[in-house]
Amino acid sequence: MLSAEEFIFEFITPANTSRGSYQSKKVLVLRYHTPFGIFEGEASPLPDLSVDGQKDLLTVVPQIEAMLIEKLPEIEILDWLRPYPSLQFALECCLLGSKNPQGPIFDTAFTRKETSIKINGLIWMSDIETMTLEAQKKAAHGFRCLKFKIGAMDHDAECRMIESVRKQFNPFQLEIRLDANGAFQHADALHKLKDFGRYDIHSVEQPIKAGSWLEMEEICSKSNLSIALDEELIGLDERTEGLKMLQTIKPQYIIIKPTLLGGFTRSNTWLSHAAKLGIGWWGTSALESNLGLSHITQWISTKNNLLFQGLGTGALYKKNFTAQTRLDIDTTHWIGGTGLSAL
Repeated sequence: MLSAEEFIFEFITPANTSRGSYQSKKVLVLRYHTPFGIFEGEASPLPDLSVDGQKDLLTVVPQIEAMLIEKLPEIEILDWLRPYPSLQFALECCLLGSKNPQGPIFDTAFTRKETSIKINGLIWMSDIETMTLEAQKKAAHGFRCLKFKIGAMDHDAECRMIESVRKQFNPFQLEIRLDANGAFQHADALHKLKDFGRYDIHSVEQPIKAGSWLEMEEICSKSNLSIALDEELIGLDERTEGLKMLQTIKPQYIIIKPTLLGGFTRSNTWLSHAAKLGIGWWGTSALESNLGLSHITQWISTKNNLLFQGLGTGALYKKNFTAQTRLDIDTTHWIGGTGLSAL
């Protein structure tokens, strides 16, 4: 049997990007009931970004249950769910859990609490003074990589903000990443990237809107900074269009968000393409609750990726599921663990 329950999580402070502001987040928890236990997965689309962000996912659950009752192959059910990538992710987590009822969905050194995963600190878009203070606070707490949301404010002011942080923390002390969320115009993107290049920036995520492959290819080939694609991956069939897109644009990095890309199997295909083309990557959460965050962190722990991962968004909510996976403030690493308890 399959059931689902909706939750609304309120942000402690609004999550601001160049696309807009999030005050709350709707989460659908999928529950797969078996003789061996109940296994959960989270469907948590972003309304303005996910392929299924505007769809009523609850209406799809009975159809998934019918296919499970008919005992259709898992691969068929998951492929049928391609128009609903967040549900595809949630169901895959449920099925993985049912195959290992007594343990995590992935058995790794991380889930056995033998190793940890290093993460970046996220600086949400706000006024320049607030962002600068938040960056100083996170760096003082031990973060060695910070990602700044940029693109909606005055460009010169954003440059001055990054310059002030860089003056306090050199590249050996602090890695700086920028995320424009597609806010730049193609006409001035290279100019803005050149300006940011003065401050030893690791990479810039999605400088222009997704969909303009040739324009993005020009930026990747001419920019003095490494470019990471994020929104560009969303909504593409990774088996065909995804490979073509990567071959055309030739980015330095791609960002893997399993909730938005349709789960771990599809994410693994993206990673296979990236490996063949010499493209780097890191994984991130996408405003999931601690349930989805835990599953994504477990999957990333199977990859032995030594870059900083974007896994800190679970702490954004006033109320959340309690996860055993925790952030060690002294090292800014996620400490292994998989247990979840209800709100």
